Amino acid sequence: MGGPLIYNQGLAVSPSKIETICSLLFSKYGQPQWKGGRDPLSELIATILSQNTSDRNSHRAFLNLKRRFPTWEEVQKATQGEIAEAIKVGGLSAQKANRIKSLLGRIYQEEGVLDLSFLAKMEVNQVQRYLLRFKGVGPKTAACVVLFSLGKPSMPVDTHILRVTKRLGLVPHRASAVQAQAALEGFLPSPLIYPLHLCLIEHGRKICKAKRPLCADCVLRGECDYPRKNEFTKKKT
Repeated sequence: MGGPLIYNQGLAVSPSKIETICSLLFSKYGQPQWKGGRDPLSELIATILSQNTSDRNSHRAFLNLKRRFPTWEEVQKATQGEIAEAIKVGGLSAQKANRIKSLLGRIYQEEGVLDLSFLAKMEVNQVQRYLLRFKGVGPKTAACVVLFSLGKPSMPVDTHILRVTKRLGLVPHRASAVQAQAALEGFLPSPLIYPLHLCLIEHGRKICKAKRPLCADCVLRGECDYPRKNEFTKKKT
């Protein structure tokens, strides 16, 4: 993975640094391989339910919805209130119910069936453009469908990935999650996106925490400016 510096959003990233980061993370957490996921429509709705809530609560909300309405056709025919009641454990139930009902109605109107399996035949940018047309579907939600359902290279950026990649200097310090996603998708090798995504999240949860990162235990310490900046600040004070 050698080669010249990659310039993305004004930031220079060395391919050797990317290679080292991946190698260290995979050595610690393993290198997960995509083995299939939910169908695209199920993944899309599950991801909408995951917005602004914990993984545990969003999973419970999805299961409750499927228990109450086993098919997406049944969800489409249900009232917004019935959908909200089924998913209330996930929070923001009225807003999410509105988005889900609107989404299903539009898909049925356009496709004549509640099935997005045809997305598998599209290029990544085509899938993203298709999904971003729907209310409540932003770049991260679209990327989750692309990555987890279709197994195609797209990099959803959550709070953990944004924090870790900024500290590592892979994305600009002031980058938003949307800008970070564009930057990472611009230079990361496609085969590494899925395993790196999962490893960065695990690393952010366990080691590179927001307030008290465990820098002394971090396998990426040698590739990261954050502990050195911290030490410099402590010396000055």
